[in-house]
Amino acid sequence: MSRIGKSPITIPEGVTVTIDKSNVTVKGPKGELQQVVDEEVGITIEDNVITLSRTSEDKEVRSKHGLYRSLIFNMIEGVTKGYTKELELYGVGFRASSQGQQLTLSIGYSHAIIMHLPEEVKLEAETKKGQPPYVKLESHDKQLIGTVAAKIRSLRKPEPYKGKGIRYKGEEIRRKAGKTAAK
Repeated sequence: MSRIGKSPITIPEGVTVTIDKSNVTVKGPKGELQQVVDEEVGITIEDNVITLSRTSEDKEVRSKHGLYRSLIFNMIEGVTKGYTKELELYGVGFRASSQGQQLTLSIGYSHAIIMHLPEEVKLEAETKKGQPPYVKLESHDKQLIGTVAAKIRSLRKPEPYKGKGIRYKGEEIRRKAGKTAAK
């Protein structure tokens, strides 16, 4: 049984949390986020501490208890510190460049791939000589930045034989040996 939902969340300085029926709004220095919480999970704020409670002990309600606690914690973390994701491009001739909210990737196809990213995501792409090109994404919304990073990675997933493709920084790819010549 997970005990994540029972642990309280402390609200840091400069962050305001408002609850309007089933809608939780978190405002901070990096931005504002909203989340609709199921009515089976109760939320109370006392002395800058958020506690969540559940109405019953059903399996579904218990899982929602931990889910909404994690979502609210991630919202508070996002508006104070923010989140970053870094992607690296491995492959001969792979390049990445950015112009505003537009990401241009050259990843081995006959054409360059152009992606328009949401305004909430800050984009930085750089291609240095001797190092793999990288794309750095910053946002206050953890769900959005994860979705955008997964979409970019899905354009050219790392393959197990040569290791070419787009991968998260620090991600290890299991390599396969390939064919051996028969004697």
